[in-house]
Amino acid sequence: MRVLLTGHQGYLGTVMAPVLAAAGHEVVGLDAGLFADCVLGPSPVDPPGHRVDLRDVTAEHVAGVDAVIHLAALSNDPLGSLAPELTYDINHHASVRLARLARDAGVRRFLYASTCSVYGAAGSSDLVTEDAPLRPVTPYAESKVRVEDDLHALSDGDFSPVFMRNATAFGHSPRLRADIVLNNLVGHALLSGEVLVLSDGTPWRPLVHAADIARAFTAALTAPREAVHDRAFNIGSETNNVTVAEIAEQVAEAVSGSKVVITGETGADPRSYRVDFSRFRAAVPGFDCEWTVKQGALELADAYRKHGLTREDFEQRFTRLAVLRAASDAGAVDDTLRWRR
Repeated sequence: MRVLLTGHQGYLGTVMAPVLAAAGHEVVGLDAGLFADCVLGPSPVDPPGHRVDLRDVTAEHVAGVDAVIHLAALSNDPLGSLAPELTYDINHHASVRLARLARDAGVRRFLYASTCSVYGAAGSSDLVTEDAPLRPVTPYAESKVRVEDDLHALSDGDFSPVFMRNATAFGHSPRLRADIVLNNLVGHALLSGEVLVLSDGTPWRPLVHAADIARAFTAALTAPREAVHDRAFNIGSETNNVTVAEIAEQVAEAVSGSKVVITGETGADPRSYRVDFSRFRAAVPGFDCEWTVKQGALELADAYRKHGLTREDFEQRFTRLAVLRAASDAGAVDDTLRWRR
């Protein structure tokens, strides 16, 4: 199958591309390249691809493609809140435009990287299923809800969107992100000896390893149409439904000599939800997540040590907001985050 993978030079895409290739698929990448240099360790070998802004995709980019896996986005809540108008322009409008172009080009399956943060303030300790009310509390999560709605309207007998609501990702990737919870806490533990939690530690977070996300998308790509057509799936494992305080304790166990420090300075976080992941397991028999939070913390600590993670890299090169601010300050991108020619 010829697969267009958007965001192939991002944190998840860099992990996913080789998994898809190992499964026998021909992978074509598409990425603006904003985070292509966020590499920890040896440079990854990317699939052939297009260096293009998502907002500038044309019919040519989807010609001859059997399926699209759409990861590319302005990713995470702080970034989305900084420039909500860009979040909606890129994450929502450009995503729906890509889907329309794909449908018109005869692409039959469109796997969309949504998020469990669409559940936002779930307001209950019960496990949240895909049928639960959506309560996004950030522009990032709201943009994901809007795309799901619009892709549903595009679905028909020939075009099958699938909404992959990923839990919060963790784990090592050749293109690292340090601004997601487990990756961030492990970095703090190694660099300062403290597992620093700024909230009160009580919110629930579902976590999932980047490699398990890659395996889930690969499985969904070839699952029977009737099992996945126009359906939403939570991607993760109930085992990894943990509170932020519990994540911190796991990190302290993985990084010897570190201690948990919960400051509570940002107060209670309204984003709190425990998630049910059984629908995807039922739709794709044989699939289950392989990585636990503890295993991920150990993996990250080993990778950080091996590749010599520095505080400057941790706080600047591997933090999405800092990368974009630096590019803007250097005049490399304009105020719409397009590369200056």
